[in-house]
Amino acid sequence: MAITTVPETPRKPGRPPSPYSAGPQRTSLGRKLRDNLTGHAFLIGAVLCFVVFSWYPMVRGLVMSFQRTRRGETTWVGWDNYSRLIADPSFWPAWQNTLYFTALALVLGYAVPFFVAVLLNEFRHAKGYLRILVYLPVMLPPASALYLFKFYAYDPSEAGLFNAILKALHLPTSQWMQSPEMTMPAMVIASTWMNMGGAVLIYLASLQSIPGELYEAAELDGAGIWKRIRHVTIPQTRLILALLAMIQIVATMQLFIEPLILANGAGAEDSATTVAYLIYQHGFFQNDLNGAAALGVIMLVVLAGFSAVYLRLTAKQD
Repeated sequence: MAITTVPETPRKPGRPPSPYSAGPQRTSLGRKLRDNLTGHAFLIGAVLCFVVFSWYPMVRGLVMSFQRTRRGETTWVGWDNYSRLIADPSFWPAWQNTLYFTALALVLGYAVPFFVAVLLNEFRHAKGYLRILVYLPVMLPPASALYLFKFYAYDPSEAGLFNAILKALHLPTSQWMQSPEMTMPAMVIASTWMNMGGAVLIYLASLQSIPGELYEAAELDGAGIWKRIRHVTIPQTRLILALLAMIQIVATMQLFIEPLILANGAGAEDSATTVAYLIYQHGFFQNDLNGAAALGVIMLVVLAGFSAVYLRLTAKQD
């Protein structure tokens, strides 16, 4: 039986199909376009927020620092606001108080979170509960926490918490916020208690990323806990330590709410007057918005200088 084959019908020559005419590819292209538009829409919203609430006030404050407004009339005065501020008798004491608080905060408020994190990292059980306990003060409103310190912990009588502890230890009590010598240390203690929770969690995350073999090798070499911290923990976390040190300096130099609540602003013998509180005084009590803007620009330049030094030092280390 013979098998007959049917010849195939030749296809007509034509143009190859376009890759953009396929249905799935067109859908993928449209999805990518919509995703990009959505991302740009969110980005534009964030940029507008920065422009309206951050960049425009900064530029406006810079312009106002070279102007003077009297009875609704604004005139250009150049550097007069800056020279007037420098000649103000409260200018340099405010900077001294601010730098003093920053130095105390670096000694106490910067070191305490690190050692608390090292201590928590040594625990094998109940780590989650201890983290919540350490972070709990951060969740309290700052004003509520400071009023708690003012009326309960820093009560100058023997009924105050800290004075009761000192009396139980047979140590002399203190007037705390009523004493010019104790005003800044008291504010550092309150600020450290309120803000150290975030730093502790950052340190804990950095400590847990250190390989355990380094600690085991140090133990085999006979290193105690202090030598392990010095030769293993600190070198392995130096970048986080440097970053948080810079953040600590920038944050503490903008000290405002602590003297406002704890010391009623200036404090005993102006021992609590800071640069940020001086800006508040010029702007809201003396109705000197131009002077407040000039003082804000000076603080911006100082903080930018600290940031530049930090970036230079970290670039050399890398």
